[in-house]
Amino acid sequence: MSKKGKVLVAMSGGIDSTVSALILHEQGYEVVGITMKTWDYASSGGGKKETGCCNLDSFNDARLAAVQHGFPHYVLDIREEFGNHVINNFVEEYVAGRTPNPCVLCNTHIKWAALLKRANSLNCDFIATGHYVKVREENNRHIISKARDLTKDQSYVLWGLGQECLSRSIYPLGDMLKTEVRQLAFDMGYEELSKKAESYEICFVPDNDYRGFLKRNVAGLEDRVKGGDFVLTDGKVVGKHNGYPFYTIGQRKGLEIAFGKPMFVTNIIPETNTVVLGELHELQANEMTVRGLNMVKYDTIPLGMEAVTKIRYRDAGMESTLAPIDGGVHVQFSHTVNSIAPGQSAVFYEGDDVIAGGIIQRNPIVL
Repeated sequence: MSKKGKVLVAMSGGIDSTVSALILHEQGYEVVGITMKTWDYASSGGGKKETGCCNLDSFNDARLAAVQHGFPHYVLDIREEFGNHVINNFVEEYVAGRTPNPCVLCNTHIKWAALLKRANSLNCDFIATGHYVKVREENNRHIISKARDLTKDQSYVLWGLGQECLSRSIYPLGDMLKTEVRQLAFDMGYEELSKKAESYEICFVPDNDYRGFLKRNVAGLEDRVKGGDFVLTDGKVVGKHNGYPFYTIGQRKGLEIAFGKPMFVTNIIPETNTVVLGELHELQANEMTVRGLNMVKYDTIPLGMEAVTKIRYRDAGMESTLAPIDGGVHVQFSHTVNSIAPGQSAVFYEGDDVIAGGIIQRNPIVL
């Protein structure tokens, strides 16, 4: 038994998780590799072949790395849990007129839960992944903070992890640059892997066409929602759309309606199958409500707490003031922000540390 402890490493077959496993192995941990099968691309009905983390080649790549370095590897089938929770939520959110973030939901409720359960059954002390993020213990809490490589930082998508998960998680790449990870893979003899391109697609939407996914997976959806009204913010009807679930806040292209000036989707009202259009300034707001909070750095958010709030993964963040409300927090931005999308995650930062995160709410709209 290793003095460092036993660690279960999630291995997708990609460069980040493979290098993470090998780093821990070299550091003296007793490593066990596990690859999670979440989805069959063939069942999605799309035209693209399996790529990324859920295909046989990736499984074989992960297993080969484990065999070469002398540690065990398992494949864990979590398609049922994944489909029941993540995919059902994905569909339900779009049908409710919101824009979901399935990766956050998967990390929070599926992958880490599956990892902890399997880690316990294998008597593993820790779990590890190839995410670019740091975790430290301070004041009896385990705190997520941004990775050294800010271009790869993934703290935004891990805001939902609870203290038990964080207390047992190891992230070997938190202090590394992506270029260093690629070089390390090359130095370890994985030349092809070191050059492997990254995928930013949703794993169960391989062709990046979420509209097609909804049409294929929700019986009769297209017929139920087509022909709704495009309206301006004053309620004036200006055309017909293809169904509110097929539009997202901030969308400009693909509206199939001409105004002679840029127009954007500013709101979606599922109750009346209405898509509201407006100019850029009508897409801007300086406040929002966030619920479903997971507290990370502190137990509570005090009235008037200052934070930098991110409303999407690639968002740089905006200075804001937080005020607790029943079941959530009210966010007042220092300046207007664009395209606040209900259903997306909002994550609050103090410096590099994650204070908390939650889900942006859709405020009642009356036209």
